[in-house]
Order: sequence, then C-alpha cells, then structure tokens
Amino acid sequence: MNITNKLNFTKEAVIQIEKIILENTPNKYFRISVKGGGCSGFKYDFTFDNKKNDDDILINKTVIDVDSLDLINGSVVDYKKEMIGNSFVIDNPKTTATCGCGMSFSV
Repeated sequence: MNITNKLNFTKEAVIQIEKIILENTPNKYFRISVKGGGCSGFKYDFTFDNKKNDDDILINKTVIDVDSLDLINGSVVDYKKEMIGNSFVIDNPKTTATCGCGMSFSV
C-alpha cells in the first residue's frame, strides 16, 4: 500500500505546515485527525504535535492515525486564505454530506 498516494497536499498547505512548524520549534508534526461530532457526524481536527504515536502514519511532516486516514483516503489537503480567515481544508471524495459551514461531514 502506497500511503503517499492516499493523501495529497497542495503547495499552499505544504508551505504553511512547514512555516508553522519552524515558528513553533517544540512541534515537529502537523496532525490531522477525524473525530466524531459536528452537524454531519464527523469533523476534521488540525493540530500540531511534538510526538508520533505508534498507530500514526507519517506523510512528510504530517501524522495521521490509520482510522482517520481511512475516512479521508484520496483527499486533498489545502490551505485557503480568505477574507473571513485562513484555514486548512480537506477536499474529501468520500463525503456524502456536509454541514453549512463545511467543518463537519458524513461518509
């Protein structure tokens, strides 16, 4: 299984991840996880961490647990700069519904 083909990052996302990690030296990794909750059943969680857990998959400087990766398999991680704010976003082809704000989803 080729993990790097399962999750893709835009140039903007890679630049922002590296920038934040450099600015926050205790944090070595960008962590993506999927948690239960939100209006549609699941929500994305973006954090920075200084450790990699045993069940984490490492993709460049990003860690993601196997269960979360299964839910966002084939997705593109992007970093958007908009008038209302800047944020990481995931374009997930497995999504069947999202809430109005786009922060939660169902598969």
